[in-house]
Parts: sequence; C-alpha cells; structure tokens
Amino acid sequence: MKSSNSRQGQTTVRDAASPTNLGRITSEEIASQPECWTQALAQAVSQPAGLPTAGERVLVMGCGTSYYVAAAYAWLREQGKQGVTDAIIASEMPAELRDYDRVMAISRSGTTTEVSQALATLPPELPITAIVGELGTPIETAATDTIDVSYADERSVVQTRFPTSLLTLLRTHLGESAATVAELISSAQTVIDAPISEPAPRQLVVLGSGWAAALAQEAALKCRESAGMWAEAYASGEYLHGPISVASPDTLVWAMTPLTDVQTRAISATGARVHQGHDDPQVELVALQRHAVAWAAAGGRDADVPVHLTRSVVTV
Repeated sequence: MKSSNSRQGQTTVRDAASPTNLGRITSEEIASQPECWTQALAQAVSQPAGLPTAGERVLVMGCGTSYYVAAAYAWLREQGKQGVTDAIIASEMPAELRDYDRVMAISRSGTTTEVSQALATLPPELPITAIVGELGTPIETAATDTIDVSYADERSVVQTRFPTSLLTLLRTHLGESAATVAELISSAQTVIDAPISEPAPRQLVVLGSGWAAALAQEAALKCRESAGMWAEAYASGEYLHGPISVASPDTLVWAMTPLTDVQTRAISATGARVHQGHDDPQVELVALQRHAVAWAAAGGRDADVPVHLTRSVVTV
C-alpha cells in the first residue's frame, strides 16, 4: 500500500555550506547512519509488501549509486539461493530481457530519467517495486509496490545514508539476523567516532571481493564526487591483472575485504600504501565516506557542493 510523505523546511545545500564549514551537511548525514540502519532493520522485520519472495526471478535496476546497491544485492540474493537476480544500469536496458517475476527500481529522488524510461519498456503485467527516498514522484507512481526509505533521504547531492540504509533493509530481508545487524550498527558508530586515519593519496584504489566488489565501486565514486580525486575500484583478484601497473608510492590501496598474502606482497612491492579493512564491507564504505569528505576539505573542496553534479539526473 502506498503512503504519502511531506518534506518541508529544508534549506538547500548551497545555502548551508560555507568556506569554514566544508562538508558539514554530508558529514551530518554520514553520522546519522546508525540511527537510519536501526529504522531499516525495523522496516525489514515488518515485511513490507514489494520485497521479493524466495524463488522469484528478479531484475534490479538503478543508476550510479543505486546501481551499485543493486549489484551488491543481486550477488547476495543469488548466493543466498533466494532466486535468479540480475542487476542492470537503467540507461543500458537491453531490448530483450529474460523472464522475470518482479522488477525493483532504485532511485533516491524518484525522478531519475533513465529509470523512468526503462520502466516504460516493461510489460504492463510485470510487478514493479519502487525503492525511493521521496514519495509522489514519477518512479513511485509508476510502481505497483513502494518501499519508502524517506527516513534516509538526504539533502546532499552525494549519497551516503540512503544506499547503506537500503542495504541494511535488503540484507535483513535476505536473512541477516537482528544480532548481526546490531553488530553492523555498533561497528558503524565506532568508525564514525574514529579519527581520519589516512592522508589523501594522489591515487586511491578500492578493492573488494564478492558482493563487496560493487561496494568498492561505490566507495571510489564517493571519493571522486566529494574530493574530485583519482579513484579507481576493482574486484580484488583483478587488480594484479593490469591495474597494478599504475601503482606507486603515491597510491593508497584500500581493501574492503581480506587480501591474500600474494596480493599484499605484490601491492607493497610497488611502494603503495595498503589499508586492509577489518570491518564488514558496508562499514568500510562508511569509513571511506568520512575520508572522502575529509580529503575534500583538505583540498579546499566542499563535499556539500560537488562539482558538475545535481541531486538527481533528469534529462527531459
């Protein structure tokens, strides 16, 4: 059942930013993630209509950050033997699709043009679940079911708490226990309270295996958006197959999942710094979000006002 939502009294990011307060809004939203994840846990436990049931064949679509969440979810759902799950970039919608029982469309704003256009090509009888941060938007109204994540919507252009809250909801729905999610929330709070540990590198490489390969892409995107830095991401095993040739003592390699001894030795031999993460990849993403804002401020950039970006990509 669809519901209504009112969002009032919000100032724009440009109004809030100032040269002496770089990235304040984004930082506040990053810090709010433990609270948002707690709400996501409760929402998942309530079993909202529209989330796939075991055995359904599912297509998940989105753009940018939403696509990376879709890709991580697709990997987790299939590996959890919940059913065939494909993730697709909405702007790359193929003319021929497999047979699906449900489509999930992720869009924080609910207005992303490519997602709306992709949904318009689907058979009218195919159930569509919209996962949005704003209700009463084109993508939400085009859907048969809505997952309302407006409690994690953001004023910032750069997404932080919306995708991680959605991941918390989806992971819980896939079977993560309440105790495991509570541990995630506690670990995220510890990371939020910790000092920034890494100075800004000339080149950042984020690595991850399995579902974390998609989160590595999202983490690198945060650093490009916020700090305007040279940031790349790869599945961990792929890094030695070419990309390592660019590594130097000015490179920071941040591993969201454990590296093998061979990988660590090969990276260290280039002179690059290795940051081996020890938390859940979702928590490592939070750490990188915080570093991105700090690196931006250190370079005189305001993460609240990223260059060349708008909150939603609307092309018509």
